[in-house]
Formats: sequence, structure tokens, C-alpha cells
Amino acid sequence: MIKIEKIIPGGQSLGTNEDGKKIFFWNALPGEVVEKYEVTKNKSHYQEAIATKISNPSQYRVEPLDECYLSTSPWQIIDYTHELQLKQELVTEIFREHHINIDTPEILTDGKDYHYRNKMEYALYWNHDTNKIHLAFHQRGSHRKIPINNSSIERHEIFAKAQQIIDDLNASHDEAHRYQSLLLRCNQQGEVSGGLYENHQPHPVFPPLSDKILGHSYTYSPNGFFQINLPVYEMALTEIKRHITTDAVLDLYSGVGTIGLSVAPTHHLTLVESDKFAFGELMRNVELIEKPKDIAVEDNARPTGSELARSPVTTGATKRVRNGNIFGLLVKSEEALDCIEHSQTVILDPPRSGCDKRLINKLLEVTPEKIIYLSCNPATQARDISLLLDKYKIATVKTFNFFPHTPHIENLVILSRK
Repeated sequence: MIKIEKIIPGGQSLGTNEDGKKIFFWNALPGEVVEKYEVTKNKSHYQEAIATKISNPSQYRVEPLDECYLSTSPWQIIDYTHELQLKQELVTEIFREHHINIDTPEILTDGKDYHYRNKMEYALYWNHDTNKIHLAFHQRGSHRKIPINNSSIERHEIFAKAQQIIDDLNASHDEAHRYQSLLLRCNQQGEVSGGLYENHQPHPVFPPLSDKILGHSYTYSPNGFFQINLPVYEMALTEIKRHITTDAVLDLYSGVGTIGLSVAPTHHLTLVESDKFAFGELMRNVELIEKPKDIAVEDNARPTGSELARSPVTTGATKRVRNGNIFGLLVKSEEALDCIEHSQTVILDPPRSGCDKRLINKLLEVTPEKIIYLSCNPATQARDISLLLDKYKIATVKTFNFFPHTPHIENLVILSRK
């Protein structure tokens, strides 16, 4: 029997077996005793496992809504109010591990903890007894598919459309092995787009969707990058907008442009994105913000004169788009270092791996007035911020629950120049 000690960053619970080996559990909470478990990963110094029988259940344990919860949202077993508290504590602990002491951050949510995802990808399961296809997810820690009859974290429209597609496949006596997965996304109006990915075939181009964020219209591809929980994302953007006080704003890792274009559309705004598909959508979204004044796309171009002062472009840039006061640059953020200015607000929303060290060094060299750092991985965020604290101080820390009933945390830190 193994007593659970605590929940660690990443969302699993920590226990130690009689041999002293650490075990990271799903489906177990602090204070509980695991009597039986299924090992999903066995390494020399640790194991990962799923608890299958527990005693002394936690006062914060609740009955999960879905049978498939371990595959999609393993924190369905935690009371939602306690989940919010855990996420606050985890952010504080992560920053402390990087020698940064912060007050327990406020955590913000719209209170809608189910049916919030606007995108879902399903596996397809073939039932040999009935010769029919079922929606499925992969069992956590394995490649095995488990059929599902319900799922409660995606919007109702998505699950209904998915079930309709499966019914149509079964009516035509299709077979699951033809397909890699089923991807669907819907906008705030409940319009659904997406479809099936066939094995050994190029991914199809699905009809684009559109949504409004803080009053601005955006278009995006269902199989491209776009925020999963728009109501809570708007809450984060509203907080970011409060801290935009400079005339010039640089939005790095900008994706399809929803941060910069939502919070600083009237500022001298530069958006930097390295993915060509996301940049194409960014260009379209720039046009939606303001009627084009001198829209242009040029290869290996550099602005000149006063434009260069407003939006210098690294020589590595391969393409730029200009629409009045807004510039979009197709280049890696760590290769757009010449864009960073002293009298500027820099917005960072990097991937889970965090910021490139070259970017951190340039920020320390130029010291823009303010840095706004939104992250889906507080561990790499804290690592990066620990390097910036020589020249900056933390003004604000706020946590947003973008993904209820999962251990994922979105964290916002505002840094002011010392």
C-alpha cells in the first residue's frame, strides 16, 4: 500500500513504494492510500501508474462525470473549488523552485467547467462483435483505444456532430482502419467545421471558422492553432490590455494574431510568427482589424525611414505584411531581435518550451519598458523570468483556468522595468 504525499507540477500525485522508488499516479489524491495500481511506465528511478483501488478517499474526491475521464480530463475526480486552489498553489511552488517568491496568485475562471472546449480530436474504434465504428480516445499511458458513449469537456455541438459522422460511416458500412482520426472545431455561434483524417492521405482543408474576441473578428482553420476556451481567453486578454501603456507594442510568438490585434490594434504593433500557415491567417486577421491602407506582402523586405524605427525587421525575415500601423513578420521570434525597442511593451506567448536564450539576453540588453508573459507552462515561464529579474520586477501574477478538470495551467506575469 502506498500513501499519496502531494500533487506535483504536471498533475500527477506522488507516492513512494516500499523499495523507495517514486511513483507518479493518476487517479489518486493526497492523503489517499493506493492498494492496487497499473504501471504505465517503468523507469530505473521512477514509475508512472494509474491507481485502480484506493482506501481513505480524500474529502476533495468527487465522482467523475465521464467514464473516459482519465484520457481527457483526469482531474474530474477533484472538487472544482479545490482544483482552483491546487493550481494557485502549484504556480506558487513552481516559482519558488526557481527562487522567486510570489504571493498566491488570483485564479480567474468563467465558472463553466464542462463543455468548454471548442476543439476535439477523436480516435475511431472498430467493434468486432457488432461490426460498427465507435468514437474513442486513447487510454492514458498506452496506444489502446477505448470506445466512448459520452464526453463532457467539449461543446455539445462538437460531440453531436461527431456522433452524426460516425452514424453516417456505419450506415455506409465503412471501416475504422481507413481513418487516422476525426477532428472537429466549433465557434462561439455553434457552427462546426472539420472532418475525418484518412490514413496515408494529405490532411484535408476544412472550411474556416470565424469568431469575435474583444469585439474583433478573426478567421482561423479548424485544424490550425486557435484558443480552446475563448471566454476565459477573453478574460486574460482584458487583463493584458490594462497593462498596455506604450505607443509601440511587439507581439512575439503571435500565432494568428489574437493577442496583439485584440489588445493593441491602434498602437504601432508588430506581430512575429514563424509558422507560414498561422502567418497566412494572421495576414487575413490584420485586414479584418482595419480596412487596408497600403497592404503589401514582400519577400526579404525591410521597412525604411520612420517605418524602420517603428518596426525594424531582422535580415532573416522572409516576408512582411503592413496595414497602416500594424506590421506582421514571418520569422522566428528569436531571429527578430532587432524588433525589440527600449520604449516598448513586449508580449510573449511562447510554446511550452519557453523562450529562446537569445531572446532573453536581448530583452536584458534593450530593456523594453514592460514585458507581458503569458504561458501554458509555468515551469519554463518561471525559468525565463528568473533570468529577467536582474532588470525587471514582477508587477502582477494571475492564473487562468483555461482547461478545467485537467492539470493544465495558463499563467500571466507582468514585468516592469526596474
